[in-house]
Amino acid sequence: MHRHGYKGRKFHRESDQREALIKGLADSLIKYETIETTLSKAKEVVPYVEKLITKAKKGDLHNRRQVIASLQTLEAAHKLVDELAPKMKGRTSGHLRITKTRLRRGDNAQLARISFVDDLKEAPVAQPAAADEEKKVEAKKDEAKSDAKKTSPSSRKATKGESAKADSKEAK
Repeated sequence: MHRHGYKGRKFHRESDQREALIKGLADSLIKYETIETTLSKAKEVVPYVEKLITKAKKGDLHNRRQVIASLQTLEAAHKLVDELAPKMKGRTSGHLRITKTRLRRGDNAQLARISFVDDLKEAPVAQPAAADEEKKVEAKKDEAKSDAKKTSPSSRKATKGESAKADSKEAK
């Protein structure tokens, strides 16, 4: 028997238990921003969370609801969408890193630490869109004022036709 077409790891669990395990690990990772688990579980949970981060970065209602459905707790979903995702806007993929740590005492299983690549405590949160729009409007007003000063009648030179008209008006 071959294993062609079988995707993912089973972890000696039923499908619903496996799904709950992945959701729980993803929830803990978002809540604590770093977790330690076995290497195979880490390799399984990283793509799951990467897809959630991509959805959270879009931030619309549909994607927010998908993130909520994919995590166990509501506060983890809100933290991902509202706090973590805006800090990761500059990166398109590869938000998480897996680092091998130690062998677990007892069963000698290889453990690994999953953490975010970016330091999320120092990264600034993106400004709201309304503030950006206000800055753009103010910049346009400043440009309009400077353009108006440049084209005011007292500062510009009169052309031949305008000077002739002005002379004829003064003569009358």
